[in-house]
Amino acid sequence: MFRFATARQIVFGAGALNQLGALAQGLGQRAYVVLGASGRLRERLQELLGAAGVALQVGQVSAEPTVQDVLVLVRAARAAGSEWVLGVGGGSVIDAAKALAALLANPGDPLDFLEVVGRGRALRAPSLPFIAVPTTAGTGAEVTKNAVLAASEQRVKVSLRSDFMLPTVALVDPDLTLAMPPALTASTGLDALTQCLEPFVSCQSNPITDALSRQGLERARGALRRAFHDGADRAARSDMALVSLFGGLSLANAKLGAVHGFAGPIGGRFPAPHGAVCARLLPLVVQRNILALRARAPEHPSLTRYADVAQILTGRASADALDAVAWLHDLVDELAIPPLGEYGLTASAVPELVARAQASSSMQGNPIALTPEELTQTLEAAL
Repeated sequence: MFRFATARQIVFGAGALNQLGALAQGLGQRAYVVLGASGRLRERLQELLGAAGVALQVGQVSAEPTVQDVLVLVRAARAAGSEWVLGVGGGSVIDAAKALAALLANPGDPLDFLEVVGRGRALRAPSLPFIAVPTTAGTGAEVTKNAVLAASEQRVKVSLRSDFMLPTVALVDPDLTLAMPPALTASTGLDALTQCLEPFVSCQSNPITDALSRQGLERARGALRRAFHDGADRAARSDMALVSLFGGLSLANAKLGAVHGFAGPIGGRFPAPHGAVCARLLPLVVQRNILALRARAPEHPSLTRYADVAQILTGRASADALDAVAWLHDLVDELAIPPLGEYGLTASAVPELVARAQASSSMQGNPIALTPEELTQTLEAAL
């Protein structure tokens, strides 16, 4: 038995942003818009929504959002009488907007609903209507049911999570990703690839997520390099927007794994972008999982899945599971992903990060339970 849940409507295609006014019909006349630090697309949004009779109040997030950042947005949106929420930006912006829409409909202390550091209670009511418009191709947050927030005091990233938080509309326009510089293209693109790969080998995969993950891996194989080297390659940008979308659909309905199990604790303690953390860890975790499965569970179906991944990524029908590791290492090197030590992570922090990673929800999807020693060696290799 499995279930599959996603945004009420997905609109994909070059120029899709032009449909925003029509999609906003019936949601309300007062929208709260969350943008990134640059405020990019503000005038265009005012034009599109103004023509539809919608008044905008705008808030911004300058980095990966904290619980306090979202509370500031909640106060501003309530004061403005906002009836629905629009998030336009990368995964951090969309997560902040998603949390805003949820908390506007569920008053109270956010700690009532947060995982790990809070009480983890279920939301009582559906979020306000929410349209998600990604401008990066990475997190797939436009179709997921959680918002990742940094809990500053506890130095960890945690999720606000509920089926009530699935967006009303995911509006994906690949043209909006043309402005991404190479480094951002690399880190977000590898995050998207990770979010197709981890659900594919997850212990909670299902036939729908399998199909989406496989298609995402096939598209990422060539498109990520092309988008990195030529940001104006519209076909590559479109493919990577689909990789991100398929990854979001997959992770929301299967589980992730040790890459994301590490990413939350690392991002909560160090100023390391989520995508860059995932990118650095991906080949190392894949290798560690394959070796652990071969040693302790040689009949495990995920070993066949890893061989499938290798064949998809390398394009060779004869590829062995570990060939995926070599392919991923080469890609990480070509895309100039820095070691985690460049973000301040040191060996002395590894024991705490391993302990936090073991307790993360993402680790529950890893195809095999890795020992503390295996997790330690994996993280040390990423430094």
